[in-house]
Amino acid sequence: MSEKVYNIAVLKGDGIGPEVVEQALIALREIGAPRFSFTEHPCGAGCYLECGEPLPDATVEACRTADAVLLGAMGLPDIRWDDGTEMRPQIDLRILLDLYAGVRPIYLYNGDHSPLKGLGAGAIDFVILRENVEGLFASMNGGIELRGEVAVDSMVITRSGTERIVRYAFELAVQRARSPMRVTCVDKANVFKSMAFFRSVYDRVADEFPDVERDYAYVDALSMYLVQRPRDYDVLVAENMYGDIISDLAAGLVGGLGMAPSGDIGPDAAVFQPSHGTAPDIAGKGLANPIAMILSAALMLRWLGERHGDGEAVQGAARIEEAVQRVVSEAGAGTPDIGGTMTTGELGKAIIEVL
Repeated sequence: MSEKVYNIAVLKGDGIGPEVVEQALIALREIGAPRFSFTEHPCGAGCYLECGEPLPDATVEACRTADAVLLGAMGLPDIRWDDGTEMRPQIDLRILLDLYAGVRPIYLYNGDHSPLKGLGAGAIDFVILRENVEGLFASMNGGIELRGEVAVDSMVITRSGTERIVRYAFELAVQRARSPMRVTCVDKANVFKSMAFFRSVYDRVADEFPDVERDYAYVDALSMYLVQRPRDYDVLVAENMYGDIISDLAAGLVGGLGMAPSGDIGPDAAVFQPSHGTAPDIAGKGLANPIAMILSAALMLRWLGERHGDGEAVQGAARIEEAVQRVVSEAGAGTPDIGGTMTTGELGKAIIEVL
């Protein structure tokens, strides 16, 4: 067994965040190897009510120095800044740690979870690469409102920012090694100069990967294509806002946000969290689906394993994913959002028992 002990910063957050994070921590402890040291840090809208800040400096520093970060969900709809926007410390963290690659795996674990007909487990299997620190989100905290009459948010696309997310997408396609390997550029290049620029950078990077197919889709048309023919996609790369929107649409194809893990990855840090929000209306009721959080922990394991050459971590990721597959393949297994009758704890326990 490896002697490596990974230091994991844990940010449980608000709403259902603490409930789902707890199930992920149990799963990580259960796999046995690699080993972890978990340290919890305050963050979120609740943290703001307690100490006046949703993202304390000490929490940011802990995330910066940790081997990885597990994050539940943050923000509450009734706790807002004076300008009416919600507190979004998870987005602030992406900027502060330069977590430029939003990795959103979309995988169908049980055909009954999908609103699409005739699909079995594994029939939907693609990854959305969302550029995380530019695009329309670059206007966050910097948009302009004039005299209560006009509000403007700007789309920011840089060459270097686009190059690195597109290169990440092509490298991921090579790593997945599907046949054919394909990267889809998701944009609106027929209308916006910023998106035409995004596509031109995509093309330049694509020249470096002659064995990977190029593919293009306008974001509005893609919303239809994902529903009509989701099997056609391998890796998709998109600007920040477009990536945000299509991630939710894609999650709906495989059972909803409770089945959608994610990783926000940068050069020196990474945060892993479910794609869903805090869902305060079901917090504390045992209704939250912990699978997206547990799969995010598996995504963290795989990233740590590849980063550190740790085969035990990669194997642990595969074990968690297999356990989820085995549990949800049973008819009626799961929380209510995927048609089951289990509570959060019962579903987590079932996954642990398989592990």
